Amino acid sequence: MRRRASQEMAAMMIPNLLILFSVVTSSMVMRVSGFTTTTTTRIMELHHDVEEQQNQYRRNLLANGLGSTPPMGWSSWNHFACKIDEKMIKETADALVSTGLSKLGYTYVNIDDCWAELARDSKGSLVPKKSTFPSGIKALADYVHSKGLKLGIYSDAGYFTCSKQMPGSLGHEEHDAKTFASWGIDYLKYDNCFNDGSKPTVRYPVMTRALMKAGRPIFFSLCEWGDLHPALWGAKLGNSWRTTNDITDTWESMISRADMNEVYAEYARPGDPDMLEVGNGGMTKDEYIVHFSIWAISKAPLILGCDVRNLTKDTKDIIANKEVIDVNQDPLGVQAKKVRMEGDIEIWAGPLSGYRVVVVLLNRGPWRYTITANWDDIGIPLETVVEARDLWEHKTLKNRFVGNITATVNPHACKMYVLKPIS
Repeated sequence: MRRRASQEMAAMMIPNLLILFSVVTSSMVMRVSGFTTTTTTRIMELHHDVEEQQNQYRRNLLANGLGSTPPMGWSSWNHFACKIDEKMIKETADALVSTGLSKLGYTYVNIDDCWAELARDSKGSLVPKKSTFPSGIKALADYVHSKGLKLGIYSDAGYFTCSKQMPGSLGHEEHDAKTFASWGIDYLKYDNCFNDGSKPTVRYPVMTRALMKAGRPIFFSLCEWGDLHPALWGAKLGNSWRTTNDITDTWESMISRADMNEVYAEYARPGDPDMLEVGNGGMTKDEYIVHFSIWAISKAPLILGCDVRNLTKDTKDIIANKEVIDVNQDPLGVQAKKVRMEGDIEIWAGPLSGYRVVVVLLNRGPWRYTITANWDDIGIPLETVVEARDLWEHKTLKNRFVGNITATVNPHACKMYVLKPIS
């Protein structure tokens, strides 16, 4: 899926409440002479301010109580595209439970495009495709709910969805929202194809209002491909918003989506650089580790796009890394940013709860590099002694670090640490 809409700059801007996030993230590059009482007090104030800001910010979201942390789950599109049916969806729900992934937080089972007939019924309702979903969507939702999971579905703010194999919801928003609620739907991905030429800022609020009146909390995922800069206005309309066009299962596509999404780091609650490709076979293990690491520190939705019924050990080791997932789900909710770039070397860092900092040392190039992250780049007072936890080796390093941390990183690979001040 998906395509190009208007490239005009958004006329709408998020209110000034986002300024605090700029203050927090920009504080990461402050240069401080020591871990003094004044510094400690200021850090505590910043954390308190962020908590207060989050509470105010959530009141501006679609008022459904969802999305306080990035959603986790699975979607059919990346691996299966239109080759979906109810049997496969049930098997995927079963696999999320049997593999233990659901206990880690992967609870959404999202049906993407191609689930409905091309024509609505006589009452104007969307009709599940009889050849692939003969039991209907409500029965499927009941099955998924019986597993302790949630069911997501897909529609479009246009006349047709992107496959052009089923109708979109343009002009039918309220009817469709009530239909989704009656079926027990928990998540709606809302695409942007075959629309009437009006701006997403005109069409998407119609579905927002329809969902608010539908009688059931439904996570609203805006998918207008980042064309009209939804990071600037998405928080008032939905629970997440795509910041990029569609990802493909290649290093170049993945890393470019990370770059595009990083531009909007100060607005993330959560921004969405698209679904995960981990396990689909187009990248190396190290590249998939980079993929998962950057999505985690970016506070992006962790929506799996592989066949979870047939996971390799390497794939499961990556997507089931609880320490990395915990970074993604950290309650402070501040997206990491690039704090230093030198050629193929990048250092990404962001604050976590408990006065910790997450750091990713990324090698985008074809050769091994030694990469050093300095405290004054990542927001740690210069004389602070730090304990480092390697999240992919699952070990706390024996050495304590003052001033910087250094590692040798392979091509198209990364190191990921959580740094905890200890004195």
